[in-house]
Amino acid sequence: MAHNAGGSLQQGVADEKLAAIWDYQKSPLFSAAERVALDFAIAAASQPNAVTDELFAQLKQHWNENQIVEIVAVISFFGFMNRYNDTMATPLEDEPIAVAQKHIAKQGWELGKHGR
Repeated sequence: MAHNAGGSLQQGVADEKLAAIWDYQKSPLFSAAERVALDFAIAAASQPNAVTDELFAQLKQHWNENQIVEIVAVISFFGFMNRYNDTMATPLEDEPIAVAQKHIAKQGWELGKHGR
């Protein structure tokens, strides 16, 4: 989460939009396309996978085939990295720690076993 928060800010996501991620379904800062992509990411990352035909059809209303492949690739990559880093208790660098403490700690993020 810490790296994703920092990466989002580096890619131009506004602070207020990052802060609203926890309420993306109701926030006017997120488009319908973004909402369905986030719903899809949550479902695809769930164990067991919770992507339904209906959810996939909703995703196709907003994203083309190449974009969907890219969305799934990113979800899959971060799923792998999260499992690896959580298992190995990989220490976080100073910058992602600072970003996370500023932007996502209020929603329950903790450094936990990833501290140095």
